[in-house]
Amino acid sequence: MRLTAFPSRWLAAGLLLLGAWGQPQPLAAREPALTNVAPALWQVKDADTTIYLFGTVHVLKPGIDWFKGGVKQAFDASDELVLEIIEPENPGEMAQMMAGKAMATDRVALSTRLAPDAAQKYRAAMVAAGVPWQSFEAFNPWMAGMILSVAPLQKLGYQSDIGAEKILRAAAEKAGKKVGALETVEQQLSFFADLPMAQQVQFLNATVEGMDGMEGEFAALLNHWQTGQPEKLADEMNDSLKATPELAQVLLINRNANWAKWIKARLDQPGTVFVAVGAGHLAGKGSVQDQLKTLGIASARVKQGE
Repeated sequence: MRLTAFPSRWLAAGLLLLGAWGQPQPLAAREPALTNVAPALWQVKDADTTIYLFGTVHVLKPGIDWFKGGVKQAFDASDELVLEIIEPENPGEMAQMMAGKAMATDRVALSTRLAPDAAQKYRAAMVAAGVPWQSFEAFNPWMAGMILSVAPLQKLGYQSDIGAEKILRAAAEKAGKKVGALETVEQQLSFFADLPMAQQVQFLNATVEGMDGMEGEFAALLNHWQTGQPEKLADEMNDSLKATPELAQVLLINRNANWAKWIKARLDQPGTVFVAVGAGHLAGKGSVQDQLKTLGIASARVKQGE
């Protein structure tokens, strides 16, 4: 299991760049039958504040009916929605910010940073994904790794415009709820852009090596999310994190700790808040719930229907 396979904000962000070389996958003429699912939901509360924690998947296929039951009830009861980031309304603005962060300032061609055999595999993976590798020679490795994490999912029919965050944000804006964010777009891009070059190369190589198994791996993770089994999701993630512990510290553990501090501070204000972050952040060792526990704050799983 690869680090790049589990749900992350970067799947949706990467999809915003694909329009430069590919067309979005057309929707099926006939809508698929809805699949009822029950993702996990947690609650943190004190005397006058309730904070719901919901793990999201950023790209989905049509027909997955998750916005119902306990999740919908918690959302409806909330005054505010808090996401990881608030995406710009214009997709081109996001793409421009990503490109600005990803450009290699030392002017070293991307493929020359890789060992010869790794470079050959990388170029073949880009071609197979329908992405012109030549267009990425001026960029740093993390950008190519992100794109290779996303392009195959688009080909398989996964869509960012029906991802959980998009649905939640649209529902919140329609209901007149306040919408906030835990991080800025620039901060999220910097998590990758500021990685040492060796870790960026490691990220790209790991992504290329895992391309063949991406479909089955992502489908398994999605199933764990749909059936509300964060323990199984955590098991899959823990295996992948062993290969890239430094990257996991930057992209998951440190951010989870920051978010736990935000939640603790938010408990000082009365109200009900629905926090929606990538499901990987709410599963396993070092999760947001773990970080809250170290701060002396308990979280409880919300049963469907409650």
